Amino acid sequence: MKHIPPVVWALIGINGVIYIPALIAPEVYKTLLNHFALYFPKSDSFQVFQLISYMFLHDGRSLMHIFFNMFALASFGIPLTMVWGWKRFLIFYFTTGIGAGLVYLSVNYFHFTNAYQAFIAAGFTPESIFTFLEISVVAESQESLIALLEASSIDLSLFANLPRETVQSLSNNYDSSAVGASGAIYGILVAFGVLFPDAKLSLIFIPVPMPAKYFIPVIVLLDLFSGITGVSLFGGGIAHFAHVGGAVIGFLIMLYWKVKYPVNIQYQGLE
Repeated sequence: MKHIPPVVWALIGINGVIYIPALIAPEVYKTLLNHFALYFPKSDSFQVFQLISYMFLHDGRSLMHIFFNMFALASFGIPLTMVWGWKRFLIFYFTTGIGAGLVYLSVNYFHFTNAYQAFIAAGFTPESIFTFLEISVVAESQESLIALLEASSIDLSLFANLPRETVQSLSNNYDSSAVGASGAIYGILVAFGVLFPDAKLSLIFIPVPMPAKYFIPVIVLLDLFSGITGVSLFGGGIAHFAHVGGAVIGFLIMLYWKVKYPVNIQYQGLE
């Protein structure tokens, strides 16, 4: 990777600089997350600019999140920038990242709406639902949640009409947030696979080379499986539908660009 284009260096550098507080000042980084992570649209914490800012934040509890994203950005961003140029690469990067965020929010909104309708059917009013949500956000434990609910005007007997999974779905989706460049990275991965379908790829921990045209769909399908079933093969706290969303948006862009900007190139590997 001797010749990393400036635009790729810039993206890696911005992500790295923003991550520094996570290493030396966790409380400062927590404040950044509170303002610039991607929150649920009905939450008071949501701002439209978060559809961009969330791409430059990563899980402060683990270096692996930012390491793998930046490694993939360098690995696949180099050949794409060499083919497209920096302007089109940036357009693609931000479009897939924003698209991934919108897909993530759409899926959360779907689950939230289903749970919300179940609350209404159980006898809750819209006001009592959002009172419950506001309490669930600030409660620090199950015990404090119960105490705050008992002190509220909510009729607690109504919870008997709801499955625990529905209650958790409503509060979890309302209080959800996403960080990371993974959605854009999945878009880049798909673009690489379209341009270089026969390039051999493998996972770091499963070093079995496979052509990109097979490897990338398998990775995306694994994320889709995890998003639907909740069974994550790569650990918890992963926004699987953001990954899938970035991949889908990237594929749709590539279908259009492949016609508008035809290229005839061969992948020579990275030096």
